Order: sequence, then structure tokens, then C-alpha cells
Amino acid sequence: MTDSQKSDETATDLTEAAANATDLAGTEAASTPETEVPAEVSAEDGTPAAEAVEAPADEAPADELPADEAPAQEAPAEESPSAEVPGTAAAPAPAPAPGPRPSAPSPAAFASRPKPAAAAPAVAAVQAPPATSLAEASKWGRVEGDGHVFLTIDGGEHPVGQYPGVSDDEALAYFARKYDDVVAQIVLLEQRVSSKAPSTDMQKTVTHLREQLAERNMVGDLRAAEARLDSLSTQISELEKAEKAEHDAVRASELAAREAIVAEAEQISGQDPAQTQWKTSSARMNELFESWKAAQKSGVRLGRSNEDALWKRFRAARTVFDRHRRAYFSQLDSNNSSAKAAKEKLIAEAEALSTSTDWGFAAGEYRRLMDQWKASPRASRKDDDALWARFRAAQDVFFTNRQAANDEIDQEYAANLTVKEALLTEANAILPVKDLAAAKKALQSVRDRWEEAGKVPRADMGRIEAGLRKVEDAVRHAEEEQWQRSNPERKARTNSALSQLESAIAGLQDDLAKAEKSGDQRKIKAAQEALEARQAWLDQIQRSASELS
Repeated sequence: MTDSQKSDETATDLTEAAANATDLAGTEAASTPETEVPAEVSAEDGTPAAEAVEAPADEAPADELPADEAPAQEAPAEESPSAEVPGTAAAPAPAPAPGPRPSAPSPAAFASRPKPAAAAPAVAAVQAPPATSLAEASKWGRVEGDGHVFLTIDGGEHPVGQYPGVSDDEALAYFARKYDDVVAQIVLLEQRVSSKAPSTDMQKTVTHLREQLAERNMVGDLRAAEARLDSLSTQISELEKAEKAEHDAVRASELAAREAIVAEAEQISGQDPAQTQWKTSSARMNELFESWKAAQKSGVRLGRSNEDALWKRFRAARTVFDRHRRAYFSQLDSNNSSAKAAKEKLIAEAEALSTSTDWGFAAGEYRRLMDQWKASPRASRKDDDALWARFRAAQDVFFTNRQAANDEIDQEYAANLTVKEALLTEANAILPVKDLAAAKKALQSVRDRWEEAGKVPRADMGRIEAGLRKVEDAVRHAEEEQWQRSNPERKARTNSALSQLESAIAGLQDDLAKAEKSGDQRKIKAAQEALEARQAWLDQIQRSASELS
């Protein structure tokens, strides 16, 4: 095999390793935010940038070779390290097609390719582990013959592949870099776990890395890597438990919030329709519906059974509320129509009376209509205000007409007021009553002229009539007092009482004398008290008798 063929075969192996690493990186990216992809990991081959394959010093990149020296691309399959599977023999490759073919890049050319810039991560960059040194690799593997590499594990050796045509160090380094690729992925996963990134697919990544280690196609401390994977698996399980607990707590909180929405909706729908504040309750029910939609759109999923049960309750509460509201406003419209009809009737009567000139009768009718208006049920505020304005307008027409008529009459009666005020002054001169006969004669003269004077304005009628009534009451009181003094029956009753008291007093005086003679103090005291009481009554009656005489 020529040197160029060896380079082509090495490039083919590196390309396959890059494809495998890219597949793994794609699996990681499916469960990890883009910002967690470290900048140090090559986007082309999935290995840390620090471990890019170094080309042997005696090999130049294929694209720098002269055209006439470009070797054939394909090499026998048994000489390709990547084509060997431990424990099996490599199958011979078909014969290459005749004719020149473009040269594949050498390992050095593959390693020297420019790496595309990785997206800037939002978290700290992943620090790639140091590449395994040849001395370290020598602890875990050796090279024999034409590039055959063996892995030392558990005290025994295991063939991992062949890298012919290169030095032993290069062959060993090639398979050590495969181990470094796996370790780099383990480091990335460890940092994701330590930063408590979402654990989705982490266990799958662990399984995938275990499978790579189980293939035994690399050189390194595989048991240490497997131990790190065991630790990662435990940590990921704990992380999954913590995520589940957090998810359960968030779900419980979301369930309680959704339950609160439903409970409030049921409380609103269960109110007495007659006592419900429909404007406020309708606005609140709409707010609850918007909260429900927002929770349904962006909240945590509660499970189909929970969400269906809660939605059925919420929908039932809204349905009951809407049914009560429609029934309430339908009844309200019916009551409003009845109230409007009743008040329209009262307005028709008020408007018919507005042109009446029978002031007393019409005023009484308006009082009756007003009482009926107050007893009537209210219509809607807008309708009731309009109906009241019409009713009030009819009243205003009548009372305005009456006031105009009264003003005209008052102007006509102004002269009568002057006459009656003079008569009232004359009547007040009678007081106080000293001569009853003269007072009665003077009052009668005033009364006769009072009637002849006629009516006075309404505003002054009460004052004038009250003044004359005061004089009349004084004369009547004087007349009654004179009658009481000259009443024969009263005189007779007074004389009879005097006689009885005088007789009683004489008897008590005899009793007192007897008590004093006997010396009985108790009887003396009783006789004195009775005698004093009768004497007081006698004095009072004698004064009344003197007033009657």
C-alpha cells in the first residue's frame, strides 16, 4: 500500500468518526438548548478542538500534492482501522474501478480544515479534557506488527483495530483519540448535569456512550469512563426525581389555580338571581373565562381527565349563569313593560286634568294620581325618568294655571285686605275684657263689617283670620267665667258642702275634747289631724263661695 493510499484510508476513518460524533451531538442537541453547545467542541467532527488530528511530519495534505502524484482514493478494506470490528476478520473490498480518481485529504489536511464558528453559549463554555498523552495511552494499549492495536482491560488484551502504514505512536494515538472523544462527551454531560439542565434524553446519551465503550474500539481507561457513566446515571436519576417533584408542585399549583377559577364561577352562578349584581358578576365571569383560556394556553398540562372534569364544571357554571341572566332580564323586561303601561295610564289622566279650571277637584285628583304613582312598580331607569318627566309636565301645566288664576284674584282682593287689617286693629282694642256686655257689642260690630269686606289674598288669609279668632276666644272665655260665678246649682252645692264640713268639724272638736280629758295621746293626735284637714277644706270652699257671690 502506498503512502497516499494510507492517507486516503486514514481520512476515510476520520470522516466516519466525525459522522459518528456528529450523530451523537445531534442527539444531545435535541434535548439541550443551543446555548449549551460548547464553543470548544468542533462542529465538524464532534471532538474537542484541542484534539484535532495531527498529520505526520512526512505527510502533506493531499490538496498540496502535484496532480500527477495524486494516489488512488480507495484502499483495501482490511487495511482500514475503522472497518475492523474486534473479534472479526475484515471482509475484502471489491476491486477499485479503473481510471484516476480525486485524492481524499490526509489526516493532517482533515485536521487543518477551518472549523465553523460555534454559536456563543449562554452558559459557561465547556472545558475539554486534555488529550490523552502517548505515555498515558501506553498504559492501556500497545501496537503490534503492521499497525495492529490492542486494548489492555481487566488484566487481558482486546484487539481494537489496525492502522497500517504509520508509526506505532500514530496508530496508538489514533485509537486514543477515539477514547478522548467519548470522554469529551462525558465531560459535556457532567457539566449539563451539574448545571441542572433539563434531563430529557440524558439517560439515552449515557446508554449510547456505554454502547460505544462496549465496542472496545478505542484505547484508554474504559473502566474509569464506565464508572463516570455509572455516577452520571445516578445523578441523572436524582435530577429526574427533582424535576418530577418540581413538575408535580407546579402542576398542583396550577390545578389549585384552575380549581379556584371553577369554584368562583360556581359561586357566582349559584347566587340568587334576584340579588345578583349582574353587571359586576358578568364582568367577573368574563375575567374568569379569560384566565381559564390563558391557563389552558400557557399553563402546565393537568392531564386529560383533570382538564375535562374541570372544564365541564366551568362550562356548566357559565351555562347556569347565562340561563339565570337571560331569565332575569326577560322577567325584568316584562315587569318594565307592565310598569310602563300602568304609568302611561296615570300620565293620560294627569294630562286630561291639566286644563281643568276646577281648582279644588283637580288638585285632589292630582294628589290621588301621585299616591298611585308612588305605589306603582318602577320601570327601567331610563324609561322611568322619561315617564316621570311627562307626568310632572302635566302637573306643572295645571298648577301653573292655578297659580296664575290665584295671582289675579289676590290682586283683586288687595283692597279687602286693607279694610280687614283696620277691623282687626279695632277688635284688638277690646282686650282685655273688662265690661263683658260692651265687649260683646263691639265684637259683633266688627264681625258684621268683616263679612262685608269680602275675601283677602290667599297668602294673608290665615294671618287675618287668626287675629280675629284670638279676640273672639278672649270674649267667649270671659263670658264662661261670668256664667260659672252666677250658676245657682253650683252655689247650692257649695252651701251644702259648707254645712257638712261645719257639722263634721263640730263633731271632731268634741272628740278632741274627750281625748284630751282621757289623756290618750294617740286619740288626741288622730282627732287633731282630722280636725285640721276638715278646717282646710272649709277654708277652700268658703273662698269659692265668696267668688260666686
